[in-house]
Amino acid sequence: MGPLLMTPPPGPNQVSPWWMQVLPLVFIVGIFYFLLFRPARKRQKEVQKMIEDLKPGDKVITSGGVLGTVAAVDRNVVQLRIADKVKIDITKSSVVGLQEPGGSTPTEG
Repeated sequence: MGPLLMTPPPGPNQVSPWWMQVLPLVFIVGIFYFLLFRPARKRQKEVQKMIEDLKPGDKVITSGGVLGTVAAVDRNVVQLRIADKVKIDITKSSVVGLQEPGGSTPTEG
């Protein structure tokens, strides 16, 4: 008998190729990337652009829930008018979204 006839038939004791063991891990990492990491990075870029484009007259909401109108913008500080003759200074990073023009509901990004 030749050497080809002596090889054992494939069965449950045979080791699967390494790529068959890595494939599920790659699949799970891909799912996490498209469902979690990519949208979070996109959202972060949108908020950063919104913060860079702040100008006087924009109606914003802060991370503390304060609603106000931008009175002045400095490098890292935004001055908000929250009532008549009441202005507060906040950091730009505290701004989390713009208010919709017609109402008080905030739109983030």
